[in-house]
Amino acid sequence: MNFPGYRSRRRSFFGYFLVGIVGALIGGLIVGSVVLEQVDRRIASIPKGSFDPGESRMSVPKEIQYSGISGQGLNVAGIAREVGPAVVKISTLRERVYYTFFFERVTQQEEGLGSGVIFDSRGFVLTNYHVIEEAKEIGVVLSDGREFTATVIGGDYYTDLAVLKIDGEDLPYATLGDSDVVEVGELAVAIGNPYGFDHTVTAGVVSALERSVPLDAEQGLYLENLIQTDAPINPGNSGGALADERGTVVGINTAIYAEAQGIGFAIPINTARQIAAELVEFGKVKRPWIGITQVWVITPQVARDYRMGIDHGLAIAGYVRQSPAGLAGLRRGDVITSAGGKDSKSVADLREAVNSVGIGGKLELVIYRDGRTFTVSVSVNEAP
Repeated sequence: MNFPGYRSRRRSFFGYFLVGIVGALIGGLIVGSVVLEQVDRRIASIPKGSFDPGESRMSVPKEIQYSGISGQGLNVAGIAREVGPAVVKISTLRERVYYTFFFERVTQQEEGLGSGVIFDSRGFVLTNYHVIEEAKEIGVVLSDGREFTATVIGGDYYTDLAVLKIDGEDLPYATLGDSDVVEVGELAVAIGNPYGFDHTVTAGVVSALERSVPLDAEQGLYLENLIQTDAPINPGNSGGALADERGTVVGINTAIYAEAQGIGFAIPINTARQIAAELVEFGKVKRPWIGITQVWVITPQVARDYRMGIDHGLAIAGYVRQSPAGLAGLRRGDVITSAGGKDSKSVADLREAVNSVGIGGKLELVIYRDGRTFTVSVSVNEAP
């Protein structure tokens, strides 16, 4: 994935800024949305493997756990030997339907390339969702030349992660590290298949932590808490490994800033580990949801301009009628000033409140409507 320059992952690969003076429109990642329902339907349409979730009734499979390896100070060659065999090339085949000037239906096949990391001896492969999105056929090639047909266990648009499954014997797999201990300035090695150059190894350092980049600027969705690196990453590296001097994978390479040199981003492996565990067990990521689909951020300036009786909040611009929010009596124009006992000054505040309550809980919202303030208790359900 590269962005703007980053050519968006959705064929035009995203713009890096979000236009709007009153805040972001939000989708299901934040509080659930119609967008989430559409994406879930797209994910559900991808053929799933026959994997039995009962095989891994755990929060984190053994092979996904951090090994606790202390730093051995491996050089780049040592890291490549340790991690390289578990990094695979992923080839995809998609079908695009076009209509000619005379309304004739034309189907065109498109090939794609990406990377992945085998993280489990049973053949589970981590990659980016955008690498396999809408793919009809998925092939996996190991560094030893073995080729496999992969099935999709699950994919998650909002974190840009997916898990595939291949069936084989004596499969190499990488040790997943701990991205929470990664420090700026430490060695970073990217392994992947840029432009189809198989199993390419590049090296640099961790340039920064906790970066955010746009996933879908129009919906106000972001990939967050990313690791920034100057290890050269190019198209085709997506889904590959970012490794540390311990010989463990600390990130899944996902994006580059195409207008610059040496600005790439990786999803922290602790995030990927959690998402992978849910995809392996459930085939999807379970998210808390109250059904608000769009909000406008009310800043102090906006509140003054419109002479509102508040100085902050999130104005509801859209919601699902049969959702928890709709059933609780919320409506367009209501302003959420507080959620879970904390001020709601940003989309992140509301998202954090919903997530902290979790599926099955109750969230207390303070609402400003028609010059008065009142409290509403909203159920938090699993996103559809």
